[in-house]
Amino acid sequence: MTYPFEIGIAIWSQQATWPQLSDAARLSDQLGYEHIWSVDHWLAPHGEPDQPILDGWLTLAAWAAQTSNVRLCLFVAANTFRSPGHTAKLATTLDHISNGRAMLGLGAGWFTREHEAYGVDFGASPGERIGWLDESAGIIRRLLDGERVTVTDGHYRIDDLELLPRPIQAHLPMVIGGAGEKKTLRVVAKHADVWNAFGSPETIERKIRILGQHCQAVGRDLDEIRLTLGIQLIIRDTLAEARAVHEAQLEHNLITPDNTRINPDATWLGTADDVIDRIRTYRALGISALIVEMPAPADHETLRRLAEDVRPRLP
Repeated sequence: MTYPFEIGIAIWSQQATWPQLSDAARLSDQLGYEHIWSVDHWLAPHGEPDQPILDGWLTLAAWAAQTSNVRLCLFVAANTFRSPGHTAKLATTLDHISNGRAMLGLGAGWFTREHEAYGVDFGASPGERIGWLDESAGIIRRLLDGERVTVTDGHYRIDDLELLPRPIQAHLPMVIGGAGEKKTLRVVAKHADVWNAFGSPETIERKIRILGQHCQAVGRDLDEIRLTLGIQLIIRDTLAEARAVHEAQLEHNLITPDNTRINPDATWLGTADDVIDRIRTYRALGISALIVEMPAPADHETLRRLAEDVRPRLP
């Protein structure tokens, strides 16, 4: 399948006020971006954890009422936070609030301190959490597709559950983030409509090849899955100007070299021409969408330049 190229904006809610979040979402909608994303974290995932942060699901619901065209999703929901039935109900409610614009992002969960602080079971290992994600994604898909579900074995128990009302969309898209080659990419192959990852062109090329092998093993065509790339982006007339804006964002979010989780390959700083060249490289690998993270305060100049200076020049 050939997918038209899309750009989504992932707006950080840590260190952001509600008016800032609202303004960035409405501007993204007005500029014609295809989707906007919030985060599913209860502590700040970047920099020092004890920073102000608002709830992701409630943020999406409010954005749904403030926008008209963009699709809405979490980048991504922590599977450990909720039962599959609860997650399916939240996604369905968002689909109704937005008149059919919801997507459901899922990940295995990774933030140890967050789970400890809120008393949420983190599991014994990443492998166990990925197993929970696999099980949960399968249950959620069945519920969203209108099945009445009973599950009596495994980590989750579901007792004769039918999701009412059903989503507005006949097939509410499921987004799965992560790139672990043995387990996570197999979960993507089994369940995802959209996959997101970060990395250099060489890394992404390898991950796509392995994802294709998992798809073959589970009987799916890789072309059934939209491949997306996560990045952070600042566009200015010069690299020096872009770096200055980026450094100010890092400082605002209490991010230092000792606590950063930002992938250097996913940090794009420079001119519109620089961004176009990078996009073309990844598109040649099969990437058909960017998910652009916007640390607080969201940079409106980059939002405008990406929409007005970059987007029209893409083939």
